Amino acid sequence: MFEIRIICDPADTDRVSEALATAFTTGPARQHPTRDGRRTRLYLTADHCPEPEPWPAPEEAYALAPSIISEIGWTARTAADRPFFDALNREFWLRKAAVLDRIALSNEADSTASDAVDLAARAAQRLIELDATADVSDPRAYVRQQYARWAKNQ
Repeated sequence: MFEIRIICDPADTDRVSEALATAFTTGPARQHPTRDGRRTRLYLTADHCPEPEPWPAPEEAYALAPSIISEIGWTARTAADRPFFDALNREFWLRKAAVLDRIALSNEADSTASDAVDLAARAAQRLIELDATADVSDPRAYVRQQYARWAKNQ
């Protein structure tokens, strides 16, 4: 952790703070006028941004997963037990996206794989929306990452 001090025009304080927040993990900016009162001193506590976590391989992500048939059954029972208007929770969408991803992976050599891939991608997108996560370059890899974390903590 380190401290950053910037002296800038008062009109630039928000822009400078935002730019630093994209490059570092920062705390709130503390603002003080300079001695002459024409500029602003910004003080921010910062740390290097953590390296992005690599996407796990499917074998690693689904190592603790129950069988595909079991997960299909759980997903169907969970969806059937809820009223149509009731929002399903994150666990449902995570497990549904994961089982669809596993089906798509097992059918990659088959000509029907494009349907499975499409379903897996749509379920992954729903999970991403639910998590309010932006800029996910590979939605199915995101599902694998989240499933591996979830399964590890069960």
